[in-house]
Amino acid sequence: MSFQLRREEVLDGEQLRAMLEQSPARAAQAILLAAGEGVLDAQALLGQILLDGLGIERDQALALRWFTIAAKGGHPMARNMLGRCCEHGWGCEADARAAAGHYRQAAEAGLDWALYNYANLLATGRGVAENQALALNCYRRAAAMGHAKSMNLLGRYLEEGCHCPRDVAAACDWYRRSAEGGDFRGQFSHAAVLADAGRIDEALAWLNKALEGGNLNFLRVARGALLQAAHPQIRGLALAYHQRAAELGDETDREALAQL
Repeated sequence: MSFQLRREEVLDGEQLRAMLEQSPARAAQAILLAAGEGVLDAQALLGQILLDGLGIERDQALALRWFTIAAKGGHPMARNMLGRCCEHGWGCEADARAAAGHYRQAAEAGLDWALYNYANLLATGRGVAENQALALNCYRRAAAMGHAKSMNLLGRYLEEGCHCPRDVAAACDWYRRSAEGGDFRGQFSHAAVLADAGRIDEALAWLNKALEGGNLNFLRVARGALLQAAHPQIRGLALAYHQRAAELGDETDREALAQL
């Protein structure tokens, strides 16, 4: 029997997100209904499931439309996702300048992910003039909200003394917090600190966590860094990173594994 909801049974955003974890296809129907009823969270969620193809056929252009509707209604995450679509060309032509504008608006509304995304563009000068000081400020604000990826990048600025006083102890603490927050780059950074302190077993544990969660771009950079490690056990993990990259990547990754 198909799953149906009557008009009076429209669910809120939190209920819809919980339903997505249990049954994406059933949740998609409920999200469609709630989005049509003007529930902002549902409109943003509909954009996300259309973008991911979760419980519904993937349609990037339609996802963009629903993100636009929710963003105009004042939904910060939908505004942030409009930025993601513009940055990556999902359902539209890639436009870093437009992405920066959307990220800035969502960041001004206090969204941690938007602060992070806007900072990334500021730090690299994509779609906006490079501004390391403002990027650092955005990372710092997002980190204070508990955003794990921003914690790692804040640690990098502090470790290098980039546009701020150098503070290695604070950097190490942010790396640890980022790792504990689940960011694979933070886990790799924290592992490096532990390895330098001679805490090899702990470092290996965090490196394995980073390996499990890391994306292809991360794996490609990390495998080279591991090959340069002084400790043989840590250096030995380069093989596992090459193997995982070969699973996720293309022929160049398989060639790199074969050469290793």
